[in-house]
Amino acid sequence: MNAKAKESSEVQYKRMTETPVGRLIIALGIPTTVSMLITNIYNMADSFFVSQVSLSAGGATSIVFGLMAIIQAFGFMFGHGAGSHISRKLGMRDKESASRYASTSFFYALLVGALITSLGLVFITPLMRLLGSTETILPHAKDYGTYILIAAPFMCSSCVLNNILRYEGKASFAMIGLTTGGILNIILDPIFIFNLNLGIAGAGIATAISQLVSFFILLSMFLLHKTESRISVHYFARELKTVRDVIVTGLPSLARQGLNSISTMVLNAAAKPFGDAAIAAMGYVGRTSSMIFSVGLGIGQGFQPVSAFNYGAKKYSRVKRGSYFTLAFGTVLIGAIAVVCFILSPEIISLFRSETEVVDIGGTALRIQCVALLFFPISVVATMLFQSIGKSTPALILSCLQSGMLFIPLCSVLPRFIGVLGIELSQPIAYTVSSLVSLPMMLIFLKKLPKDE
Repeated sequence: MNAKAKESSEVQYKRMTETPVGRLIIALGIPTTVSMLITNIYNMADSFFVSQVSLSAGGATSIVFGLMAIIQAFGFMFGHGAGSHISRKLGMRDKESASRYASTSFFYALLVGALITSLGLVFITPLMRLLGSTETILPHAKDYGTYILIAAPFMCSSCVLNNILRYEGKASFAMIGLTTGGILNIILDPIFIFNLNLGIAGAGIATAISQLVSFFILLSMFLLHKTESRISVHYFARELKTVRDVIVTGLPSLARQGLNSISTMVLNAAAKPFGDAAIAAMGYVGRTSSMIFSVGLGIGQGFQPVSAFNYGAKKYSRVKRGSYFTLAFGTVLIGAIAVVCFILSPEIISLFRSETEVVDIGGTALRIQCVALLFFPISVVATMLFQSIGKSTPALILSCLQSGMLFIPLCSVLPRFIGVLGIELSQPIAYTVSSLVSLPMMLIFLKKLPKDE
């Protein structure tokens, strides 16, 4: 390592282990929050512009959202799995191992993304039906989903690059790549959909191009040596231990994202008897909720590298302080946003479609969701704490509890007894119960942490 690189590494080490915890979490969380907000804005832009084509086309965005969740599930598994190890290894001042985890996860994500592309394009019709398409939505979902599948390798590996940058404490670099792609997507959507008269396929093309641009910007950060870890075939691990470490640590992310995708299928299937309006309305609620979630998740993801790095450096008091700060700050921030969205729920849904049935279903569902959001930061902080420090079992339990074990049975059963209200209540109940389970698990763990070494 040359003198300049060594000095840079030392500066980064001191920043991560000596900067006041609250200030550091906010500094790392703001770029991540901006990135997630932009990502959600361009997802909402897709929904908004496509919804102008037709109600069935608007429903197709809800269907393909489940496909994107599958692709991102594998990307987050490799990204979080590698990132947790990278951050802890850098806390131990082991850059060689950090580079091995970074390169291995990146190339595996590319491979898995290519596999999803191949299988998805061959079986696109049954896939879209499995994701919840009605016969009227199916042609639109296939048009949109084709281009999302083509972009899958770049989408999957971008998740890895993004998370490695975050876990290294370089969230601003990740923000540049994600926001550039997101803004480009928003600009291209109306051009391709309306000006070039490509319809919903134009939205898919715009998303694919934006994902490709984000991928190359994120990769350039590694190729230009702006990171501590390196992406290179030289560091690709052939032994199974490194791959196993990444997958085991990243499994909670795969479970969370994968169950989110299954949950979307279950939600669409539960809404199908109530028509395209119900599917579209719940899709719009999901997009809006994701916008609110992005604030809590952004701050939580600013907390992850702080907890992982300091856990690796054996500065356990900073892990404790970071956990309490993130929980308090996230609750206040999300609570304020939830209040505004609760008041304006019908107006928010009507931005997508103005049909009375869509606004009634979506407005009620969003209001119920806003109440449950007050509990959301608890499960987020607990899950991210356990995953970032390598405690995969509790992280996996909490991820499965929130994303699938509660929501899927609730959404499958409640609509049979109370109709559309059952669909609207399922997710809020799942978030509330999972938070009540997460809190004692987190507090007991933090209490048992040893003193700093």
